[in-house]
Amino acid sequence: MFSKLKNLRGKKEGVLAWNTLMLYILTFSSTLLSLIVYQREGNILQPAGIGLLGVATAIAGYVELFIGFGFLQSATEEVARNRNDHDRLNVIMTSVTISKLFLSVISLLVLFVLCQVIPAWRERLGFYLLFFLFTVFNTLLPDYLYRGMEKMTAITIRTVSIRVFSTVGIFVFVKKPEDIWIIPTLTAIGNFFALFICFHDAKKRLNVHFCRVTAADVLIRMKQSSIFFFSRFATSAYSFLNTLILDLVEPAKILRGGKMIENPVRGYYTSSDKLMNTGMTALMPISDSLYPYMVKNRDYKLVKKVLLILEPIIIAFSVGMFIIAPDFMVFFFKGNEEFRPAGDVLRAMLPAAVVILPSYLCGFPVLSPIGLAKHANYATIFGSVIHIINLAILYFTGNINMVTLGAAMSLTQILILAYRLVVIWRHRDRLKENYHVDAS
Repeated sequence: MFSKLKNLRGKKEGVLAWNTLMLYILTFSSTLLSLIVYQREGNILQPAGIGLLGVATAIAGYVELFIGFGFLQSATEEVARNRNDHDRLNVIMTSVTISKLFLSVISLLVLFVLCQVIPAWRERLGFYLLFFLFTVFNTLLPDYLYRGMEKMTAITIRTVSIRVFSTVGIFVFVKKPEDIWIIPTLTAIGNFFALFICFHDAKKRLNVHFCRVTAADVLIRMKQSSIFFFSRFATSAYSFLNTLILDLVEPAKILRGGKMIENPVRGYYTSSDKLMNTGMTALMPISDSLYPYMVKNRDYKLVKKVLLILEPIIIAFSVGMFIIAPDFMVFFFKGNEEFRPAGDVLRAMLPAAVVILPSYLCGFPVLSPIGLAKHANYATIFGSVIHIINLAILYFTGNINMVTLGAAMSLTQILILAYRLVVIWRHRDRLKENYHVDAS
């Protein structure tokens, strides 16, 4: 199979097949290695340490959204259009890098201010800075250049290598809870070397390097990218919000057994959230692979068939998981009873697992062929707004806790699916075989 794909790489179909394979390897490696590492981290760091990692990861998620600023979409498109114009590619890479460095400085200043304003964050500043550092290195990587030029092999090898490096490093060096700082340090080291190698490879192999640019060049790229940033922020920002809200409303330490210990509640929530996100990620390739096929063939019977085959399995799995959730959390963390309370959070999140596949499929794969792709994003924005309203209600009524936050996340996913289903139903005439988007 691999040899055939390599032989085809000079043809359009072969390039597409090869790059698709690289994306699947990226997804699989991310899922597998993250689970292996997370299990190891949980048993060493315990729920309190896992909670601290979860909060730092949520902050890093916002930093990545801001510094990335949608360049992965806008710059990839511009690179694809100008792949043979090396002078233009030099300007693109330089302008985007300068923009990201400018946004990194702003992010750093905001982080410093927040850590001074929020008492619990003040003592964690050094730890958060390590996460900030590896996030900046990762965001500065010129992935848009390789994606636009359809050179996914380089991205895949680099990403998998970093993940293997971090995984091995965690197993070798992280031995006790106090070693938690090693985790972001290893990732920062891996991302730094990946950044150096990428820019060197871009210069030597792709003949793309830094050059002199004007302020106008930088502003043009930021303006082009801003629409993607606002869209992505509106659809992704809420996913980090629950963890930060829980961190702010829960006390940093609690009294147990006559002594003050780190509050494990954040760990209960983030461990369940991690497993749920991993499961959702595993379903994304189904939607991603159907999307281009549906745009070309409009085969809605195939979507129905996929749902009829997979959805009963997902429902049965979710029901079984609901029954054994506390025991499963203990089992996953190798008999660690400290994680049993996380089972209640997992139960509250399971409705999201039931609706996520139909929600994915009713998004771009179904809506794009009938000219309603914008509603795929509108649905997520609608869900984000409702989620924020729900959080406000929970906060002002004094009902925010790890279980209600999990339930709020499930409700958000259900409402996103409901929005998409209503749009499809209202435009069901477009599902007919003789309908053409140009006619709308």
